[in-house]
Amino acid sequence: MTALANAIDAINEWLGRLIAPLIAIITLIVLFDIASRFFLGRPSDWAFDVTKMLFGAHFMLLAAFGLRHHVHVEVDILKRLLSRRKQAVLDLVGYALFCAPFLWMLLTYGWAFFDRAFTRGETTYGMVALPVYPIKGVIVVAAALLLLQAVAIVLRAIVALRKESVA
Repeated sequence: MTALANAIDAINEWLGRLIAPLIAIITLIVLFDIASRFFLGRPSDWAFDVTKMLFGAHFMLLAAFGLRHHVHVEVDILKRLLSRRKQAVLDLVGYALFCAPFLWMLLTYGWAFFDRAFTRGETTYGMVALPVYPIKGVIVVAAALLLLQAVAIVLRAIVALRKESVA
């Protein structure tokens, strides 16, 4: 179980480190758009749509990386007061009651959202009609990565409960 949890951590760590620098590219595109407004008197036709999509992808794809590093909202104030066994139980209950239904919904509706955009050939409304199915597909990928990271956390909680019951 620990090996699987470590493998999931490694995947999300690698992807997080790969995707994090995308913010620099987004920044360069925004700076280009600002410069073209200032020096040329008009914004680019594509920069606004591209930065929206890239920022959405950046945010969504780093969610599992954030979960891996425990940067999401948790009940740390109360959780720190509990024993390791009770923390593991709280993790199991919390992920079963809140995370699993949310991820199921995100995967189900995210897939439908992506599929509809793909089959209809949906594009942006800007001057340059960019396809939107890739960014909507990111929702599904991000949900799958979050699900994997949640599985890793649940596996660690189960291992912690087993260690506590043996001790």
